[in-house]
Amino acid sequence: MADHMAHHIRVEAGQRAEDVASIPAEAVAVWINGKVWDISRPMPESGELMWLTFADSAGRHVFRHSSAHLLAQAVKRLWPDAKLGTGPALEDGFYYDIWLPEPLTEGDLPRIEAAIQEIVAEDFPVERMELSRDEALKLFEERGETFKLEIIRRIPDGAVISAYRQGEFIDLCSGPHVPHTGVLKAVKLTQVSGAYWRGDEKNPMMTRIYGTSFPDAEQLERHLQQIEEAKQRDHRKLGAQLDLFTFREEAPGFVFWHPKGHQLYRTLEDFSRRLQQERGYQEVATPWIYRVGLWERSGHWDHYRDNLFLIERDDELQGVKPMNCPGHALLFKGTTRSYRDLPWRLAEYSPLSRFERSGTLHGLMRVRGFHQDDAHLFVRPDQIQSEMFGVLDLVDLVYRAFNMPYEVVLSTRPDDYMGDLALWERAEAELESVLKARGLRYQINPKDGAFYGPKLDVYAVDSLGRRWQCATAQLDFQLPEKFELEYVDQDGQPKRPVMIHRAIMGSLERFIGILVEHYAGAFPFWLAPIQVMVLPITDRQLPYAEAVQKALLAAGIRAEVDRRNQKIGYKIREAQLQKVPEMLVVGARDEENQTVSVRIRELGDVGAKPWPAYLDELRLKAGQIWD
Repeated sequence: MADHMAHHIRVEAGQRAEDVASIPAEAVAVWINGKVWDISRPMPESGELMWLTFADSAGRHVFRHSSAHLLAQAVKRLWPDAKLGTGPALEDGFYYDIWLPEPLTEGDLPRIEAAIQEIVAEDFPVERMELSRDEALKLFEERGETFKLEIIRRIPDGAVISAYRQGEFIDLCSGPHVPHTGVLKAVKLTQVSGAYWRGDEKNPMMTRIYGTSFPDAEQLERHLQQIEEAKQRDHRKLGAQLDLFTFREEAPGFVFWHPKGHQLYRTLEDFSRRLQQERGYQEVATPWIYRVGLWERSGHWDHYRDNLFLIERDDELQGVKPMNCPGHALLFKGTTRSYRDLPWRLAEYSPLSRFERSGTLHGLMRVRGFHQDDAHLFVRPDQIQSEMFGVLDLVDLVYRAFNMPYEVVLSTRPDDYMGDLALWERAEAELESVLKARGLRYQINPKDGAFYGPKLDVYAVDSLGRRWQCATAQLDFQLPEKFELEYVDQDGQPKRPVMIHRAIMGSLERFIGILVEHYAGAFPFWLAPIQVMVLPITDRQLPYAEAVQKALLAAGIRAEVDRRNQKIGYKIREAQLQKVPEMLVVGARDEENQTVSVRIRELGDVGAKPWPAYLDELRLKAGQIWD
């Protein structure tokens, strides 16, 4: 991905970046015509060059892939008989799979880190080598790299084979990489585990070494502190502590919502529903099981079959829906439509199911059963920009409500795309035009679109600075073709509509997991499952406490009374542990004076307030989200 609002520099095919401009100290690679390229490598074609730094996601990928090479070089220095597997970059770091003649433990990591720092100080240039198949086989055979030889033999005939050299170290790799090892200043190795070569238990066991890296020690230290804070905010831990949800072995990948968790879920759903109703969306519900023929027609059978839950009954195969779009296409097709009927905006919150492998399940973040704030917009081609603007307006409104800044990414045609190339190019151009007209800063993620269309992905940034892909808006010219959707245009001729697939929060389950960690369980007043806890000091004040609760509930405020025969200090601590936004303590004097003693989560004791006048303040606080 490249920052598409960066400074552009014109470069001709065959030129190097250094031929046309001085290289910024922080540059790690370049972006040209949708490709990430080594700074020192001749450009593949003429175009607009942009510098990539660690601040760009594509730049971070290059930086951390280079860090994996750095790790492998250090291991080879310490264990010359080690044999290299593969070492990819990850979202927040990297790993390298290496066969070692002796077991490695986390106690060995400081020794490897010291070797890494030596290589960084030596500041080797990182040089690309292009090889014929015979040259590559000879080179890696001489170096005893049996796993690399296996990879080379799998490379298709005619494909470019490349390797990268830094000092004495050479690795088979397509690149790109940073220009020199001195760039990789702050590297931390974090974990050692085992992994079978190519994930096959019949193959040798490799040692997998994980790490992360940053341009300087300060950023690395912040990241490590963030990891520790994230452990404390883990939504699985807080979900149990706050009595929101659980998972059980009887239904792997499906959520058991407890009353408070379900209230949180319903509040989010109601928030979404109200926003959409105000903007002309109509809510529908469609079947959750379809004959396989529907999935064949939509393209999901060819491109998404492994993620479908399949059911066979009466010698017929059916699939549980993983998304709503084919059902919405059938609804559109059910009647003759005019150009005046468009745009037609359908919303749905029905349950969806996708088969995720058991090893990938992770709390609310990766589940098999979920719900989306899902919608499909059927639009005329001349309405694409205005409708996409409306989607982006919703994105902005929702993420502001949660105090989460966001980044927009344009994901383009994947290798396994469906449909006509010209329609794809048109769809990508339409989305880029929307972003430019909107004046949005955005990045491009090549080959990461859905199989039926390019998309805008929105990455929300939480309070720890972590990026979460949540909202998506996909422009689809393919499904209307597959389902032969038509509307009658003003010239009386049938025309194809365009579909916009969009979700703003995405999976509500996953979004709740993100919010739990974003707020560390301390939800804002409007969102909190219990907004007010009423705490009678003794049982004698219980009738007054219940009258206060009744008034709160009548005002639409979620309130409970702690009726337990416990001291008030205990009740206050319990409410604090449950992160309730407000506590109303009521004692004999409060009952006599018709007051409530208010404790606010962030402020502590703020004193006695007249009741029911304070109810008006709480009512205003509950409605602030709509102000």
